Amino acid sequence: MLGFRRLSALCVAALLLTACGGGGNSAPPANGPEKTEIRIGMLPLPEVAPIQIAIDKGYFTAEGLKVQTELISGGAAAMPDLVSGKLDILHSNYVSALLASASGTVKIKIVGAAYTAQPGNFLLMTKKGSPITEIADMKGHTVGVNTLNNISTLSVSALLKTAGLRPEDVKFVERPFPEMAGALDSGQVDVALLPEPFHQAAAKTLGAVTLSDIFSGTLTDFPIAGYLVTDAFAQQNPKTVAAFQRALRKATELARSDSTQVTAALQKYTKIDQATASTMKLGGFTTTVDPARVQRVADLMLEFGYLKQKFDVSSILAGGASG
Repeated sequence: MLGFRRLSALCVAALLLTACGGGGNSAPPANGPEKTEIRIGMLPLPEVAPIQIAIDKGYFTAEGLKVQTELISGGAAAMPDLVSGKLDILHSNYVSALLASASGTVKIKIVGAAYTAQPGNFLLMTKKGSPITEIADMKGHTVGVNTLNNISTLSVSALLKTAGLRPEDVKFVERPFPEMAGALDSGQVDVALLPEPFHQAAAKTLGAVTLSDIFSGTLTDFPIAGYLVTDAFAQQNPKTVAAFQRALRKATELARSDSTQVTAALQKYTKIDQATASTMKLGGFTTTVDPARVQRVADLMLEFGYLKQKFDVSSILAGGASG
């Protein structure tokens, strides 16, 4: 198995890597998209595999789109790039999306779904030999998350509640996912939230131990992330948005029916080796946004004070997003 230094190098490379796409030789349809070249910001996680699949299979090209991707560290961190126009479409967790929209600082539209959590996708892990063996033991300890005030901190808060703890009982510390295992091993954090493939690598290389599956119990089938555009972009480029949705839906259907396509795609934008990719526990690739599911996110945000008042998620769903 790879040593820790090599693992770190691969993970850094994953964050720096960008993938450009188009693929295929299909001619753009008549009366095509307003903007033919678009840039998509996305995390180097399995949930965006359909984007790479759509590039490789030529689905975007068939819709008259030339796509470039840029790997990001988190939805909240990349939101300014969406607002400025550096990114046209942003892959983001729903918490960051709802926070941005509810604050009034940016008007966004959810144009597509990415992922619904399944068992084994996201784990809380501790260092081998840690005295933290159950959720209640987390009190007073540091918890590594990729971004503060996002889906990571919200889901951990919900898990803490099951053990009678509050978010204030732990200290959340930001670390990018590729650096999280190292932070855990060096003692910078006591507990780390790690998604696939990072938790698998941390266990095999560093002996990290699973404390809990995050998305279980009340968080079973919890919607994780989707694709966002600004309201202005949606209004000015409705045909572009529709073309993106059609290509994404086609690629997502393929990802759902053929896991080997996901395995191949992952190695393009994450540098995950085939052996690791083939054993990963994949989540629920989703072709449409379910308003009721996303409302669960908003309601949980209200419970934990992320939102000050109830938020109706249907107000930010773009046409075609929910089917």
